[in-house]
Formats: sequence, structure tokens, C-alpha cells
Amino acid sequence: MQPPAQHPEPRACVSVYLQEDRRFPYARMTTAPSGRPRGILPTTPTRRARSAYTGLSRTRPPMSALPEDALPPEADAPVRKRPKPGERRVQILQTLAGMLEQPGAERITTAALAAKLDVSEAALYRHFASKAQMFEGLIEFIETSVFTLINQITEREPSPAAQAQKITAVLLQFGEKNPGMTRVMVGDALVFEHERLIARMNQFFDRVESQLRQCLRGAAEAAASPTPTVDAQALASAITSLVVGRLQRYARSGFKRLPTEHLDLALSRLAH
Repeated sequence: MQPPAQHPEPRACVSVYLQEDRRFPYARMTTAPSGRPRGILPTTPTRRARSAYTGLSRTRPPMSALPEDALPPEADAPVRKRPKPGERRVQILQTLAGMLEQPGAERITTAALAAKLDVSEAALYRHFASKAQMFEGLIEFIETSVFTLINQITEREPSPAAQAQKITAVLLQFGEKNPGMTRVMVGDALVFEHERLIARMNQFFDRVESQLRQCLRGAAEAAASPTPTVDAQALASAITSLVVGRLQRYARSGFKRLPTEHLDLALSRLAH
């Protein structure tokens, strides 16, 4: 009777150093009864040693703790900050208004606007559905700015005649300080755009004339005019035409003929 077959005894454990540097812990490799290696035992020192060997350590020293010559090249490169919500929309409108300020500027395309901003055209359409919507953003700025000032004038100035004069001055001063907006107000920048934009600017000046008419009616009544409504309507129309004409001259002269020149004299003559 033959003795039962015995499996070969396992080989002795072999210490394997992952690097020549003896500071790193070692991993133990064992062999199965068949003689095939089982592999590295999943011990904590082994994982730590493998991380140190492969450079994939999860805990890295802070950048400030490293010497300057050890910093990677990209550490000194400037980081491009992502605009905050709504900030890019404002940048687009500001750039569009700035392009409109160039004397003799032709029709502005979305490609030129995107190139000016150093972004793609698709980036523009993430904030505005169309170029017409961009111009509507400028018109909203004009309406909000001008009518906020007009409301302040009517609240603080008791004299109706002085209200009309200050409203006229505010309109012309706003155009003088915002040349790009002036081209939108008089319609030069909207010639090849959607017709609703021109209609909206026409409504803007209709509102201005209505406000002037209200002020001038009070002035006519204070002066005991027999026809205050007719007088106010005629004078409001004349002042509105004066404002539009001066803004047009300002835009078409390359922003050289200021709309506020000799304004006091013109308003004094109209008042009489």
C-alpha cells in the first residue's frame, strides 16, 4: 500500500523591495501549494509602498511647502476665471455698445462681436437667442436709465417749465456720454435689424414727448394760457424733434458735434 500523495511544502517567503531605498516597507510574496505565486499580500504597508513607488500617493504636500524649482510648469500659468452668472451677458452688451461707438462703424455681425470678446458665436447664443435680443438689452438699458432720471426730476423739481428743460438736458447729456447708445436711439444701428427694434425706440420718444407735454401743460396753465393743451402739445413736439435732431447730428458727425451745445439758448427761445 502506497502512502498518500503529499503536496509540496510552500516555499519560503520572499521579501521583495519596491525600491532600493530601504526606508520603504516591503511586500511579502508567497507561493501556493501548486508552486504558483499567490501575489502580494494586501497589507497596508504594501499599498503605501506601491503608492510611493508609482507616485500616486493620495496625500501630497501643499504647493507652498515645495521648493520653487519643484513646482510644475503649469503652476505659474494664469488661471482663467469663469464669469459669474449674468456677468458674461453684461460683458456682451458693453462690448456691443463699445463697437457702436466707433465712428463710421458698419453693421456689426455676431462673428465680429464674438471675435472682440475672444469667444465663439455659440457662446453668445447661450446668453442671447439672437442679435436682435442683444439690441433689446441695450434699449432696456436706455429706457431704465432715462426714465429713472425723468422720474427723479418730476419728483424733485416743483416748476413744470423747469421740469421740461431738465428732461431735455438729461436726454441730450445721456446721448453725449453714451455715443454707442445714441446710434441705437436714433435708429442708425438698427437699420438692418428687426423692425420691432425701431418700433420700440419710436415708442421711447413717444413716452418722452408725453412726459414733456404733461409738464408743459402745467406751465401753460400757470401762465394763464387760454389753450394750455394745444400749447403743451405743440411745444412738446418741437422739443422732442430738437432732441432727436441733435442726437442724429451727433451720431452722423462722428460724435464731433455735441448735442448739448447752445442748449440753454435754444430752450429759452422755445419757451417763448
